Amino acid sequence: MSLSPIPRGVYSSIYSISPKALADRGVRLVLADLDNTLAPYKVTQPSPELVAWKEALSANGIALFLLSNSRKPGRAQSFAEKLGIPCQGHSGKPKKAGYLKAMERMGARPEETVMVGDQIFTDTLGANNAGVTPLLVQPIRLAGNPGRYIRYGLETPFRLLGKRRPFL
Repeated sequence: MSLSPIPRGVYSSIYSISPKALADRGVRLVLADLDNTLAPYKVTQPSPELVAWKEALSANGIALFLLSNSRKPGRAQSFAEKLGIPCQGHSGKPKKAGYLKAMERMGARPEETVMVGDQIFTDTLGANNAGVTPLLVQPIRLAGNPGRYIRYGLETPFRLLGKRRPFL
């Protein structure tokens, strides 16, 4: 396990992460962040594209699990329910306990699990800390909170290093 902030590849979106390629690498579980990864902030319904991606994961023997730090009561749970996947809110990323609890619930080991998220200092750092392969996606939308621009700016060197280390 590592405290590295460097992801295994940087992908334009979840849709550029092939379910078949994941299955070929032995992945059985995809842990995924919600906001700016699976859906934009405040979006409450899964898009048809997201539903199709989840179904493609399932067809390749891969479970999708929503692992969120969302503090909005019920947001993550409601979205996951509409998508038909299990969920864990208030996960405490980047602490590894949330990752370990999710894998235990799903019967998966770190070496057969990936974390897909849009943030280095929560998603990637936490995944590396838990022994899970971190796949970083570009955020869906940066509009809104000025702090996001600063955070993503600070993440730039790690994103560049991650582009040199693709998993798929």
